[in-house]
Amino acid sequence: MRSFRIVAPTQRIPLVEALLRAEGFAFEPEPFAPAICRRLTAEPFALGESLAAFFGYVYIQDRSSMLPPLLLNPPEGAAVLDMCASPGSKTGLLAQLVGQGGFVLGNEPSRDRLETLRQNLRRMNLLHAATCTYSGERLPLAARSWKCIQLDPPCSGWGTVDKNPQVMTLWSPDKVEPLVRLQRELLRTAAELVAPGGRVLYSTCTTNVRENEEQTAWAAQELGLEIRPLDPPAGFSFEPALGGLAGVLRVDQVASGAQGFFLACLEKPGSSGKTGETDESEGSGNERRARLPGSELRPASLGLADVFDWSLLPPGRIYDFGGKVFFLPEQALDLPASLRWQGYLLGKLAGKTLRPQARLRTMLREDGEVMRLDDPAEVRALLSGRSLEGAGHGAYAGLWCQGLPLGVLTRKGRRLLWAGG
Repeated sequence: MRSFRIVAPTQRIPLVEALLRAEGFAFEPEPFAPAICRRLTAEPFALGESLAAFFGYVYIQDRSSMLPPLLLNPPEGAAVLDMCASPGSKTGLLAQLVGQGGFVLGNEPSRDRLETLRQNLRRMNLLHAATCTYSGERLPLAARSWKCIQLDPPCSGWGTVDKNPQVMTLWSPDKVEPLVRLQRELLRTAAELVAPGGRVLYSTCTTNVRENEEQTAWAAQELGLEIRPLDPPAGFSFEPALGGLAGVLRVDQVASGAQGFFLACLEKPGSSGKTGETDESEGSGNERRARLPGSELRPASLGLADVFDWSLLPPGRIYDFGGKVFFLPEQALDLPASLRWQGYLLGKLAGKTLRPQARLRTMLREDGEVMRLDDPAEVRALLSGRSLEGAGHGAYAGLWCQGLPLGVLTRKGRRLLWAGG
């Protein structure tokens, strides 16, 4: 039972579904999130090889893995911290939930996994997400500065045993104590960072009570957090929580056709007023922005007005960092100056003009330099190296198929070709 979510503005979801159907896929809404989550009913070839997946319009994700962001349920426009983010499944869903006016900071402690996180966010065109890499228990962020925190820490993974049978050997019961200690350190950090009235959604993909109910009870007893009862989402079956703990959810993996998952929502007591402590040594927000190592660019200075409608950018700024051009979400600009983080890579500078990364589609114009195709086979031909004759004279043109913006084509003479990976 393969599930996926559609990563597109509401008005374009029917177009994504039409593109999937054009390649032979059939699906139905998931009852727990029917607006954006789907379950395959026919898969003529691997969904990951579909055009919709290639261009970041669908993201394959176990249905249990979708629950933590949905149950954290950040409001539109909110700022969310994802403490252990790679590969970006939950980070991406959080970014969808908060919308372009919101902000998600995805921290991935492992540098080896950081690039996977960034690639997935770029593929999905989630410009309002930023990334950093710190040990989760030593994040240089202000105390009480986040209303919504997602913590899906390293765990033994016993809930994935059907797909990964080796986890029971790798993380046998006598080997999990280091994980338990790490999870408690991460919970302690989350308790410090969450604002009064804010929430931490703690989740694991294990069935181990030591990493689940016992950790939740410890956080409530030792960290001053309160368990906020979770309502069971539709379409799942749940096992009774162990140890008599109330208000948490333990997914029955067999009955739910999903990974075994544990979820608990922990709330810090207090009013949900202004968040955060400020370190006066960091300076004001404007002073922190002035200390950014790059130089700010005006969209008009980047050219490509016949390809991109820059007014479609989310709130934020564009900066040049050594020839690489990044979009920086507005809320990210208020992060502590001591935090090293990265925004969304738009492309590189070629002289004074942007050479965009090929999958950049969020701001593509519907007029101007455009290549419109109706047949998905023609798009696949472009991806395989074929070029097409295209009207116009600019160095780049937007690629559209069946009403969906897909990416940027490069012009060579009178021909247009796909120059992305």
